[in-house]
Amino acid sequence: MAFDINEIRGQLQGGGARPSLFQVQFNHPSMGDGVFKVPFMTKAASLPASTIGAIPVSYFGRQIKVAGTSRTYENWSVTVINDEDFRVRKALEAWSRQMNTYVGNLRGYNTSAPAEYKSRAQVQQFSQTGEVLRTYIFEGLFPVNVGPIELNWENGDAIEEFTVEFSLDWWEVAGEPVR
Repeated sequence: MAFDINEIRGQLQGGGARPSLFQVQFNHPSMGDGVFKVPFMTKAASLPASTIGAIPVSYFGRQIKVAGTSRTYENWSVTVINDEDFRVRKALEAWSRQMNTYVGNLRGYNTSAPAEYKSRAQVQQFSQTGEVLRTYIFEGLFPVNVGPIELNWENGDAIEEFTVEFSLDWWEVAGEPVR
């Protein structure tokens, strides 16, 4: 088959999905008014992988693999721009502190009732014309790492940012069958 640029051009009729056209939303009681800034302050996010286990089956020295029944979901990371009000950062720290305090190893939530500390989030991906292409919904979400803010005297023209890593139970695509 000879190379023909028209083949790829014909497949990219929409011009390709753009990684910068997205919006993140998440909510939790500890977020308070910080939740209103999340869509504007979330600079980067990922769509985490899901993995289905494989079961090896041997027969006369050869091995095949069949799909398992377990599915695992990787943690979800977002990068947040820090404004001078620290509203989103403070809210995430409060959420984390309620699950386990910094010094006393105490819980503010009833951790035997996950609904008290878990939440949900969504990432919407937009087309170049502003239409929603796809919405990912994350369930059973809670922060496991509120990352550092790097401070540096030589970085006067930068804006602070930090990464938050969330554990989640599962993700799904809105409008697609869940079964």
